[in-house]
Amino acid sequence: MKKLASILTATLALGVTATASAGTLEDVKKRGTLSCGVSTGLAGFSQKDEKGNWSGMDVDVCRAVAAAVLGDASKISYKPLTAKERFTALQSGEVDVLSRNTTWTHTRDTSLGLNFAGVNYYDGQGFMVSKELGVKSALELDGAAVCIQAGTTTELNLADYFRANNMKYTAVTFDTSDQTRAGFESGRCDVLTSDQSQLYAIRIGLKKPSAAVVLPEVISKEPLGPVVRQGDDAWFNVVKWSLAAMVEAEYLGVTSANAATLLKSGSPEQQRLLGVTGDSGEKMGLSKDWAKNIVMQVGNYGEVFERNVGMSSPLQIARGLNAQWNKGGILYSNPIR
Repeated sequence: MKKLASILTATLALGVTATASAGTLEDVKKRGTLSCGVSTGLAGFSQKDEKGNWSGMDVDVCRAVAAAVLGDASKISYKPLTAKERFTALQSGEVDVLSRNTTWTHTRDTSLGLNFAGVNYYDGQGFMVSKELGVKSALELDGAAVCIQAGTTTELNLADYFRANNMKYTAVTFDTSDQTRAGFESGRCDVLTSDQSQLYAIRIGLKKPSAAVVLPEVISKEPLGPVVRQGDDAWFNVVKWSLAAMVEAEYLGVTSANAATLLKSGSPEQQRLLGVTGDSGEKMGLSKDWAKNIVMQVGNYGEVFERNVGMSSPLQIARGLNAQWNKGGILYSNPIR
């Protein structure tokens, strides 16, 4: 009996904890703004201009959630966070969602009290070197000094890669992306390693971008995406499906330019996405036009990719893995129905 009583007590305690941690959706609605954790500055993903306006792939995930919940993609309070600060800020409730080029890993998903709500960019770790070194492959980097950012998956990936190839290196560690770039540019290291998307972003920030080259090797899988706290399924659903709505909109051919027209003339699937039919919004505690607000105010995934990191942007990154599943990539949304 004592054993049964202790089990019941523990179960009740877990229930109280889960209930206490829930309610982010209602908190955001009551507050009228979304608190979103972003990077301290990474071109194409989350950066602030001279006027204080934020933009980027990760910023647009924040904007999509705000559009879905509040009907206004601009109602956001951005919190710049370093790699070391990001999880603590989310765990403590300082931010409602973390959208900060963060890799979805087993450890982060199972031991930090967090849930990844999907992937908004499929990436992989690479290396950038000065052209003056004449290096053509990462396998030529034995004995190199390597600039890395602390608190990221790049540290373990780097160690694994060099060990597997019987090479040695000296790590030169920094807290932020800007510091890492400055270390590389000042010659404190021979090579800078990070996700390839970050390497392209860092390179355009160099005084002489053409003096650096990204090597061909990709040594890891880095699925990047938004993160929320565990124990709040309602909020998890909102963030997960806000991202999915952008992906599905591109697949269905719904854009910020044609969404208004498709409200009247779209296919059944298009009209279901836009809230003309169905009750997808009601099932999540949102209005019928939650996905319409996302597409019209933020755009579909393809629009978001192109303006932030695509060939029309300074980064000029090809879609690659981030193309739709029927266009040679692996991007795929569960059906919204």
